[in-house]
Amino acid sequence: MKISHVTTRVLSTPADNPLVVGLPAPPDTREFVLLELGTDQGLVGIGLTFFGGALTPALRAAVDGLARLTIGMDPSQVEAIAAKCRRMAGGSGPGGIFSLAISAVDMACWDLMGKAAGRSVCALLGGLRDRAPTYASGALMRQHPVDYLAKAGPRLRDMGFRQMKMQCGSEPTIAASVERVRVMRESIGADVDLMCDINQLWSVHHAIDVGQRIADYHLFWLEDPTAHDDYPGLARIADALDTPIAAGEYHYGIVPFRHLLEARSIDIVMIDLLRVGGITQWMKVAGMAEAFNLPVVSHLIPEIHVHLIAAIPNGLTVEYMPWTLQLYEETPKIEGGQLVVPAKPGLGLAFDQAAIKRFQVG
Repeated sequence: MKISHVTTRVLSTPADNPLVVGLPAPPDTREFVLLELGTDQGLVGIGLTFFGGALTPALRAAVDGLARLTIGMDPSQVEAIAAKCRRMAGGSGPGGIFSLAISAVDMACWDLMGKAAGRSVCALLGGLRDRAPTYASGALMRQHPVDYLAKAGPRLRDMGFRQMKMQCGSEPTIAASVERVRVMRESIGADVDLMCDINQLWSVHHAIDVGQRIADYHLFWLEDPTAHDDYPGLARIADALDTPIAAGEYHYGIVPFRHLLEARSIDIVMIDLLRVGGITQWMKVAGMAEAFNLPVVSHLIPEIHVHLIAAIPNGLTVEYMPWTLQLYEETPKIEGGQLVVPAKPGLGLAFDQAAIKRFQVG
């Protein structure tokens, strides 16, 4: 099987989140670059990427350019494909747009491998489970008022979620941060796992202070409490708090994860599929984390991450952020708070032609 042709598209979708109920939809949009790799056997593999913002046209050009380098190659040779892309891209990698672009290519190759073998990507990667825990994300944002959180948490619980993530970080006082977490915990009860994402907004001292004050509310993890590349600072926070510290989504490639792990900066390794460089690189980081006896969680793209988290022994939970779900004809189902791995070959996904027609740019 050889890759024979490439198709890329840009889609611009509303920036809403179906888990947010009763609040005005944001006026923004999200831009996605979609990739299809066709083969001489008639199979088509799909991938996607985003985070381009104003540089989305450049990101599409990068995806298209790297994908065309694979024409004539066997999609199962993911390391050879990555090596060729790195070589031909000159000094533009390993981070930034290069990583975001090669991720889409790598995803499409794994989709093709699964389709050719008649097996899911999860099965190709080890197939430990056919489902994985998942948590509601993006529904409890820092801009949402406290009284909204008190209603939204129970609603998510009633939808079947047994894990959910809120945001803090922009509160005017420490007391306001503590109150936000208290309201959430008391509204959902003790049996629901509650995570809190700071998105790097706190200093090390502030994170330790707030973290100690909210200890009684038993967070499942505290995420990105300070700058993502302050490895000693993260280690100080992790050492000072009983609450597990999660980080990793902001890192490009696999090398920064070595620094995080060696510095004992984190207790939970969060890997972003796009920034790390695709499925091949994602699995390398998961292996590193396993060697340090640490669990792995995903960032965004639940429809693909379910394959990865379910395949590995240290896969903890899948972030259910439904930004990308409207791009597909059918997406993985949630049963009993767990995301089910699609039974179809490859990623088990197909781009929704109606969505493409509605949202395609240019």
